[in-house]
Amino acid sequence: MAERNLRGMRLGSQSLQSEEGVEFVPRRRSVYRTTDGSTFEVTFAADAEVPEVWESPRTGQEGRLVAEDGSLVETEVVEAKAVRTHWDMLLERRTRPELEELLQERLELLRARRGEEAAKNSKKSA
Repeated sequence: MAERNLRGMRLGSQSLQSEEGVEFVPRRRSVYRTTDGSTFEVTFAADAEVPEVWESPRTGQEGRLVAEDGSLVETEVVEAKAVRTHWDMLLERRTRPELEELLQERLELLRARRGEEAAKNSKKSA
């Protein structure tokens, strides 16, 4: 019975769903202006946070959000935190003399280990 109903349908090109009972989310249009003066509209959900900058779908230029009075929306300058490196974090925990002392201890340990390995290798070859 199912074959009879689907016979002759173009399955990939037509939807069998209807839009009955579908309520669309409230929307609002935001206007953006590029540096060359052209404007374009982008539709967002009413409760969405509208970005201050958007790329034009026609030209690919960056457009800035236009306020309702026709002026460009001022962008807020956010202070960026300085990036902390591993070295900075290490210096927060230890002083430079402590780090130099630790380095010397580790170097001595590695040199001692190398000396043991060299001694083992010389005994094996003999």
